[in-house]
Amino acid sequence: MAKKSSIERNQKRRRLAKKYSGRRARLKEIATDRDLPAEDRFAARLQLAQLPRNSSPTRVRNRCEVSGRPRAYYRKLQMSRIALRDLASQGLIPGMVKSSW
Repeated sequence: MAKKSSIERNQKRRRLAKKYSGRRARLKEIATDRDLPAEDRFAARLQLAQLPRNSSPTRVRNRCEVSGRPRAYYRKLQMSRIALRDLASQGLIPGMVKSSW
């Protein structure tokens, strides 16, 4: 089980990324538009830098919904390989059986 503080920090980052996504996209569009004057693009970059760092979507870490584990994460199932194996062994995932040979 992951530390509770790490899980909470990641949830805070998700909330901030969602909150600032529109503003961040608008500023990035202005900053990369070559048709605008350089002063406007520079001002957009400065405003982008003023946004909270944790509002960037790249700072969000994919974590297992069951255990909070940050590694070996399956995006489709939103869980780690260990949690997936435990649930499959208990028979809680339909159609999945533990293989043996």
